[in-house]
This record gives sequence, structure tokens and C-alpha cells, in this order.
Amino acid sequence: MPISNPAITARLAAIVLFAAITPTLLMTAPAVAAQLASQWQLSPARIGDLFSVELGAMSLATLPAWWWLKRVDWRTAARVAALLFIAANLLSMLADTYAVLLVLRGASALAGGSLMILCLASAATTANPSRVYGLWVMGQLIVGAVGLVVLPGLFERFGLNACYLILAGLMVLLLPLARAFPAGSRALPASRTPVLPGSRWKAALGVGAVLAFYISLGGVWTFIGALGASAGISAQHSGDILAIATVMGIAGAASASLIGTRLPRGVLLLLGYLLMAAAVLLLFGQPALLRFALAALLFKFTWTFILPLILACLADLDHSGKLMNASNLVIGGGLAIGPALAGRLIEASGGFSLLLLGAAAMTLLSLVMIVASRPHSPTELEPV
Repeated sequence: MPISNPAITARLAAIVLFAAITPTLLMTAPAVAAQLASQWQLSPARIGDLFSVELGAMSLATLPAWWWLKRVDWRTAARVAALLFIAANLLSMLADTYAVLLVLRGASALAGGSLMILCLASAATTANPSRVYGLWVMGQLIVGAVGLVVLPGLFERFGLNACYLILAGLMVLLLPLARAFPAGSRALPASRTPVLPGSRWKAALGVGAVLAFYISLGGVWTFIGALGASAGISAQHSGDILAIATVMGIAGAASASLIGTRLPRGVLLLLGYLLMAAAVLLLFGQPALLRFALAALLFKFTWTFILPLILACLADLDHSGKLMNASNLVIGGGLAIGPALAGRLIEASGGFSLLLLGAAAMTLLSLVMIVASRPHSPTELEPV
């Protein structure tokens, strides 16, 4: 039965807005970390542990989701997760010890990760997943960019509690949108089984492609500022370039969303991946300011352009939400592995060449895996 435009619009809004709000603290980490240091007098190690708990809990939300995705109405799950998110953020305002704050931030991230899984799985059921995933990425980037501009002023006047109160308030406003999520994964006729022939290994390749992609981008993006400094680029110039790169990231996600299915996805993937690898290689040696700027802007644009296409490829393989659930875990894993591996490569080589070679190789490996994972005749999805 066709679904009216208001219902489609409401579901799209739920997917984009819930996914934009839940990772706000991670997307605004520089501003939040600075406030934690000044207000809570936390050491760098403790601040790092706090963000690791946030990232880890968001990723580990995947584990209970293996059980509830098939058993619980997704709209009910969204309401429960949203209420937990609200409660954890409000209670974070009352935290008086580091241990209590750590537990509450973990609870908030677990709820946020559950909402992110629902958004990923719901987007896979839409008629044009690449467009929806483009909006999904773009929403997070916009909220992160706005947060980095607005939060420092709010922190100066109201302290860290301003962020927790805003997050809780925004989630309260979004609560009515929970009913726009689907009830669950659709039961398909036998002739349109959600698991395509031979798709188990294709699914593994698809998830592996996401992991390789995030290891590559996590390693390069974490140390791109240090790379610029080693090439003699001032902190001011480097900061300005990386700020502009955020806008390029929004443009990349918007481009993927606007193109949608107008051009063959395989061609877009090939072009995007090759440009991303080229951006990494542009950073070799001692890049001058112009080359560094070009590499940073191209890297951020292609990263956010490719990601919606990769997720759309996974959506072709699975209608149940389980594969998108797995992608939530490997995204967190890749973001954790990338910087750790990159740091060791930099220390081992005494420079950035080994990191850049490894990142370019991982980018191309991700391309090969995602192309190999694509089904020959993906099942058609009905509109949302």
C-alpha cells in the first residue's frame, strides 16, 4: 500500500534528526574537552577515557540490538531509548564525581547508539537509501559545526550543563517523531528473500569495507593537523583549512543525497574512492599550504560523499536491519583502531609516509571489498 507523502517526510525527518542529535558530544569533542579540562580540572587521560566510553557505548549498543531488532516494535524501542537519553543527560547535570559522570555518559551513549541503529536500519527500508544516508551524514555534520560555534560561548556563561540540558531538550522535542519509524523489518515473500544467494560472504565483505574505510579516514584525519605542523604550516592556517573542510564535508554528503540514483552507484563509488586515495597521496612529503589545503578539502568532501553510497550498498544486501546494526559496531571499531594504528606507524617510521601509504592502501582495499559485495541483481525495495 502506498504511503502518503507526510508519512515519508516524517520518517525521513526522524532518521535525520535523531541521528544528528545523538552523537553531538562526539561531533563537538574539541569544545567539550576544553570545558572538561577547565571546569572539572580533568587530565587529558581522563578526558580521553570519557570520550572512549561515549564512543564505545554507542558502538556496543549493537550487541543488545541483535536481540531486540527482531522482537521489539522499533517505535517503542525509539521511545525507550529517547527517554533514557533524556534522563542520562539531565542526571549528568547533577553529577558531582568523575565516576558518576562516566556512568551517566555511558548510559546516554548506549541510548544514542540504539537510536543510531534504528536510524540506519530504517534508512535501509527506504526507496532511495543513498539519498537518505547522505542526509543522515549531513545532519550530523551540520549539528557538529553549529555546536563548535555556539557551545564555547554557552560554556563560558553556563558551564558544561548547558550542553547536557540542550541535548535533553532537543530529544524531548523529537519524541513525537518516534512514531514515524517503521514497526520493524518487513517480512518479504519467499520470492524476495532478504538474504540473497551467496550474500553471507558479500555481507562480510560489505562490513569489512566499512571497517577499512573508517580505519583509513580515522588515522589520517586524527593526525592531519600534526602533519600540517610538520610541514611548517601554522596552527592558524591549519585550523582555518580544517574549519572550511567541515563545510566541504557537508557539501559531500549533500552531493550524495542530491545525486541519489541519478547516476550509477558503481561509477560514483569508483570516482569517490580514487579521489579520496588521491587526497591522501597529496599529503606526501612536505606539502605546501596550497597542496595541504587541497588535500584536506578533497579528503573531507570525498569521505562524506562515499559513506552514504557504502551504506546504501549494505542496504541492498539486507532488509532486516541486522547488517546496518553490524555497521554501527564496525564504525566505532574503525574510529578506535584508525588513530591507534596511525600513531604506532608514525612512531615506527619517524614520519607520516608509512601512515599515508597504509591509509591509501586501506582506502583501495575498501573499494575492492564494497564492489565485490554488491549483489548482481539487488532486490527492489518498495517506497518507505
